[in-house]
Amino acid sequence: MSLAFRYKFYIAAALNFYSKVQLLMSEQSVLIIDDRESGDFRSHSGNEWYLVSDGVMGGVSKGRLSLDTMEDRPCLRMQGDISLKNNGGFVQMALNISHDIRENISDYSGLWLEVYGNDEPYNIHLRTDDICLPWQSYRATFNAASEWKKLYLSFTEFAPYRINKPIDIALLKRIGIVAIGRVFSADLCIGKIGLYK
Repeated sequence: MSLAFRYKFYIAAALNFYSKVQLLMSEQSVLIIDDRESGDFRSHSGNEWYLVSDGVMGGVSKGRLSLDTMEDRPCLRMQGDISLKNNGGFVQMALNISHDIRENISDYSGLWLEVYGNDEPYNIHLRTDDICLPWQSYRATFNAASEWKKLYLSFTEFAPYRINKPIDIALLKRIGIVAIGRVFSADLCIGKIGLYK
């Protein structure tokens, strides 16, 4: 075996090893909550997504949650018409956090999600065990472009809403993705969602 051949062999082996290490590190730096591979409303973590509207408090906003495909990617799609009548004003897709996710969430610094929308702002509302009233949450806003985008939201970006306690992410029990606060037509797809370090 020539010196040049051995050199190329060792370089290729080192690059292959480095690529595997990088892949392993990137896999360990995220935790998947949902990747839309279930083919139904179940998340990767086992719990099911469900729709909540302001009808629970007398509002008249209308919404629907469906399984869809956007640009060849499976997604969970929330559509609806938001109305402020009767003190309402929201439609939400929500997911209760599984025990396995809750056990490990303190190791992560934020939430990431892949979204496709209609160029409108939406909210993410986090609920923890510290919350006891339905209008309380920790909130962050993001814009959903009309193309697939991966967004990162640090837990430090979530502001308390009608609660005086700072967020304790170890107590997270529900994630809500919400069209809220103004009259508009919601149309939002979620491809993947998870936690990042």
